Amino acid sequence: MEGFLFIERPLFEDQIDQKDSITLSQDLYRHTRILGIVGDILRVRAPNIPLGELGIVENVNGERSMARVIELNREVASLQLFAGAKGYSTGSTVRFLGTPMQVTYSPNILGRIFRGSGEPIDAGPDLWAEPKIDIAGPTVNPIMRVMPQTMIHTHIPMIDLFNSLVESQKIPIFSIPGEPHNELLARIGFQADADIVVFGGLGLIFDDFYFFRSTFEEQGVFHRTVMFVNLASDPIVERLLVPDMALAVAERFAVEEGKRVLVLLTDMTAYADAMKEIGLALEHIPSNRGYLGDLYTQLAKRYEKACDFKGAGSVTILTVTTMPGNDVTHPVPDNTGYITEGQFYLHDRMIDPFGSLSRLKQRVIGKVTRDDHAQIMNTMIRLYAGAQEAAQKQAMAFDLSPFDKNLLQFGQLFRKRFMDINVSLHIDKALDLCWETLGECFEPQELLIKQTLIDKYFRPLKKGNQDK
Repeated sequence: MEGFLFIERPLFEDQIDQKDSITLSQDLYRHTRILGIVGDILRVRAPNIPLGELGIVENVNGERSMARVIELNREVASLQLFAGAKGYSTGSTVRFLGTPMQVTYSPNILGRIFRGSGEPIDAGPDLWAEPKIDIAGPTVNPIMRVMPQTMIHTHIPMIDLFNSLVESQKIPIFSIPGEPHNELLARIGFQADADIVVFGGLGLIFDDFYFFRSTFEEQGVFHRTVMFVNLASDPIVERLLVPDMALAVAERFAVEEGKRVLVLLTDMTAYADAMKEIGLALEHIPSNRGYLGDLYTQLAKRYEKACDFKGAGSVTILTVTTMPGNDVTHPVPDNTGYITEGQFYLHDRMIDPFGSLSRLKQRVIGKVTRDDHAQIMNTMIRLYAGAQEAAQKQAMAFDLSPFDKNLLQFGQLFRKRFMDINVSLHIDKALDLCWETLGECFEPQELLIKQTLIDKYFRPLKKGNQDK
């Protein structure tokens, strides 16, 4: 056919280089009819090429760049160049490799760092001989899923006590730029009782990348961590590949090794912005605020990889979603909220007890935790809401009752002992601290808690009673 020279496929790049097994000239496998280049997107007439296939683009000077098919329109394939389109023209050639994007998978990738193209960027040994897996597989068959019923202990009171994280849950941290969401994500990563941590960094500045790496090393979890990192200066196409790589590896560890895998991704807003940028280059019609109409679908395809596998391990997904202008109606957090099972809302360097939600917490509270967990959770939040109202009354110069003053004292202790993201407590010690805090501020009859639990756990502090 006119415009390209192509006889047969699929052929892998290493097969093409084996001249003893292939007698045809390599030129027979090169597409020559490049229709145009817009940004980093190259369009070539190439029939029978599947979506997601890899190719090698070579310019007239012999320089090469990897590329990936990101859109098909009849016989025209649009490829995203990994290294950018600088130096490439319609005189370049494209050679398809007959394989989609793959990532290395074996136990030897633990403790390693990869870039968004799948290449190692640490000083470790070469992994070229290790097996590879496709990165864009389907979501799990529903009949292979089991109902979540195992709690993941993070030792962060605002999560363990009030919005418990459950195995196979998918949940984001809603935040704004400038908040310590990366510090919170890293703390969950090294404190959570997971077998393997898979980290995906999307558009990170180098300081953030170094922070995650050094934190995992200092806390002694790097040997069971895999990192896929796309820096802000790296090609944007790699940013779109990082979540798929991380989730493909996590799924294999869960299914084949029976591991409890925790996937950490930051920042999904950068991921959505990358999709928007490529969509504009492809001249797609934008939807809400410039994002494409399939934003929900693209996010859901990744989040739905969270699963507790029947007879195997589990994949739990925790992400960071920054909200531009602290606007929860922004398309990225808005669509995310319809997909995930709650959110942790971070502001003022604290996890907000009112904006946060875990829709799966009822499956573990009181079942795998102490019998006082549910009552304590509800009572502490109710009294903290009362403390907020008392603070408003005080700000407006209303007279405060003795109970209002107790509420103000309780609110200060609650923020200091539980809401600070640097607090680290086992859930049983956190429950004991709740009873201690209640004993410092209130009489038993003021708590509205079951008498059996008060008799079992409540210990009023004499000093606190005297102060009253």
